[in-house]
Amino acid sequence: QVQLVESGGGLVQAGGSLRLSCAASGRFRSINDMAWYRQVPGKSRELVAGISSGGRTTYVDSVKGRFTVSRDNTKNTAYLQMNSLKPEDTAVYYCNARINLFGSVVNDYWGQGTQVTVSS
Repeated sequence: QVQLVESGGGLVQAGGSLRLSCAASGRFRSINDMAWYRQVPGKSRELVAGISSGGRTTYVDSVKGRFTVSRDNTKNTAYLQMNSLKPEDTAVYYCNARINLFGSVVNDYWGQGTQVTVSS
């Protein structure tokens, strides 16, 4: 059973920083792309940042220059360093990973979500 476990959310004042972690566990062959999404009530889930297995990154315009996505393939873990946080960054953040289980079988997995609240 493959699981993604997130940690690192919380309450922070505007201008502060948080670091989210997403660790994959279970039996699988490899992890392809990993990504962070966020969602606020009443809105659809939004892609925040993504990172390929080779380290290529992508960001939504609203977080460029403030957020950094990274991964440690030896630990099967992705990170999202969030600096200069704004109240509009408040959301539940979800980790996503595209995992190669075996052969050519690839499935998408989601973490349980972690709340990030930025106070003004």
